[in-house]
Parts: sequence; C-alpha cells; structure tokens
Amino acid sequence: MRRDARLMTIKTPASPRMKTQYREVVVPGMLKRFGFKNPFQVPRLVKVVINMGVNDAKEDIKSLDLASAELGAITGQKPQVRRAKKSISNFKLRAGMPIGVRVTLRGARMYEFLDRFINASVPRIRDFRGLDPRAFDGRGNYNLGLSEQHIFPEVNLEKSPKVRGLNVTIVTTAGDDTQARELLSLCGMPFKSSEREEKTSRPKARPAPAPATEAEAAKPKDQA
Repeated sequence: MRRDARLMTIKTPASPRMKTQYREVVVPGMLKRFGFKNPFQVPRLVKVVINMGVNDAKEDIKSLDLASAELGAITGQKPQVRRAKKSISNFKLRAGMPIGVRVTLRGARMYEFLDRFINASVPRIRDFRGLDPRAFDGRGNYNLGLSEQHIFPEVNLEKSPKVRGLNVTIVTTAGDDTQARELLSLCGMPFKSSEREEKTSRPKARPAPAPATEAEAAKPKDQA
C-alpha cells in the first residue's frame, strides 16, 4: 500500500454536536421566527468568556495554580492570569498582583463547552428553576453568574476544597435581546418563563357563582 493512499484514508474530525444543531435547528427556526431572507442574516455565536476570581491569591499563590487547573479542565484550554490594573489600599491590592483567571473560547471549543454546559452542568445547579432571561446587556450578549464550580463534572471534588464563583459571558451577533434569547433558546438554554408568559399561558379561571340570599333560598323550586 502506498504512503499516499494511507494519507488519503485519514478521517476528518467530526463537527461538534452544537454546531450541527445550529445549522439544522437554529438557522431554520430563526428564519421562520424573524422572517430573515438570507441564512447569513441569522445571528451566530461569536465567543464565550469564562472568568474566575481568585481573591486568596494575594496570600497563597498556590490557590491561583489550583484555580487555573480547574478552569483548564472545565474549558479544555489553558487560562490566562488576570492582574490588577491599579492599587487599592482598602483591599490590600497592588497593581500587577494576580486576582483571577480567564478563558476565551471560539470555534469548536466554544460549541463543545456550551454543549457540556447546557446538558451536563446546568441541571446540577441547586434548586434550579431556569436561567434568568433578564441577564442580557441590551446588545445581544448574555451574562451568567455561577456560585460554584462544582456543577461541572470535570472538577474533582476531592481535590477542590474551596468553592469559587464563575462568570460566563456568551457573545453573539444579535442586534437586540429578543433575537439573542431566541438564538440561545433554540440552542437549548433553559430560560425561566417570565410573569407575562405565565399569565398568557395560564387558562383563565371561571368566576364562582354568587351566594344565594336568604329569600332566594327559602323560595320553593316550583316558583323559582
């Protein structure tokens, strides 16, 4: 067998499941909902930014390494160390000190992270009743705050003694929050239903009959 034939039989990597869902489900749904004439007009996902604050890195630099390892396991990408831009004496903070880690995901890693986040991590949130639909910034971007990193299956609870919060920002090309919410909803984001939607979807209850007076109750049924 020739070497050229071996190279030709190499399989190409499979497309992420979320990207396939975007092409087959999200694009047709957005075209039908908003009446776009061209599929290229449909908003798309640009990037996902995950930030994790490490407040105790000022006293213990090992905590920064542990947080960086956890965020790297969650996202599959090496985090970037974020440092303070200015000094604040009240917080005992000096410019240049490490205060957190950040990861910016694009392309295939972005779709894979969203797939794992929506289907595996969000259902593990305590007392989960849906994501807040009011967390959009008015320009089509969604900001989500998480109280702990232990909802991600990639984090080993035995090696993660401290609970840390995260901030997840999903950047889209949508012009307004309505298109951005529909885009993320079709991707599978479980948003909490608003009060208006609950009122419109809830069937109206029939009014109870008025109680009969004493005279009406004493009147015979034949005369009624």
